[in-house]
Amino acid sequence: MKYTWIGLALLVVSNQVLAKTRIVTLAPHLTEWIYSLELESQLVAVSAFSDYPAAASALPVVADYQGVDFTALMALEPDLILAWGGGNKPQDIARLKSLGFDVFVSQPKTLDDIATELSALAAKLDKAELARQLTQQYRAQLQSIQSLYAHSQPVSVFYYMWQQPLMTIGADAWANQALSLCRAEHIFNDSPIDYPQVTVRQVVARQPELLVAASDQSEEALTAFWQSHGALIQAPLIRANANALHRFSLRIVPAIGELCERIDSVREKTIN
Repeated sequence: MKYTWIGLALLVVSNQVLAKTRIVTLAPHLTEWIYSLELESQLVAVSAFSDYPAAASALPVVADYQGVDFTALMALEPDLILAWGGGNKPQDIARLKSLGFDVFVSQPKTLDDIATELSALAAKLDKAELARQLTQQYRAQLQSIQSLYAHSQPVSVFYYMWQQPLMTIGADAWANQALSLCRAEHIFNDSPIDYPQVTVRQVVARQPELLVAASDQSEEALTAFWQSHGALIQAPLIRANANALHRFSLRIVPAIGELCERIDSVREKTIN
């Protein structure tokens, strides 16, 4: 019984220490990870555009495109800071480390990296079992999507995020990983840069079978833009969930599934 009570006492102390962990996230996807791991009660500050779940919008903001607000962040005395290696300034991350903060750096390059990094974070926060369940489901859903469309006929698409200027993607851009699962081939995959700016004339010259707008604009506004070029390009237009597709969170899987379904509906009409 003596060792049993000692073990229970250590468990209580461990949980008390964990409960006091104060977490700051410096990118929207990292905010989502904390909610996915059910640790939102320990989240004391976030970055700009941390809008999912909605409750995250009420938290103090200590980072944006200009960088980290060190004064505000340090006043919160966080125990763990989650940074985005591909979005936060390298000098800001280096400074946080030099100040002695425990900094977890996320930098997903592939869809599977989301699961791998989430698991690594969970291990630091005593949420390994929950992460195992979440990532197992995530990977199974990705595999299901890949299998569903693996033998589908490729569809040429023009995927863009902005209309003015007309901003699209190159072969190594993040969105292409989703498109490849849908068996969609992007017409500017020969671009030497990840996010090139193109003209309507260039799009027309390549005649995609489908236009994909990763935008929060209304379908009416998106359609109106292309209607003025209707005599030159008649590809149908669909809208993608940019908020989920461009964020390294678990929400990306249903967003990819929805995108693939819409692409497939156009594919069927083209074939028939």
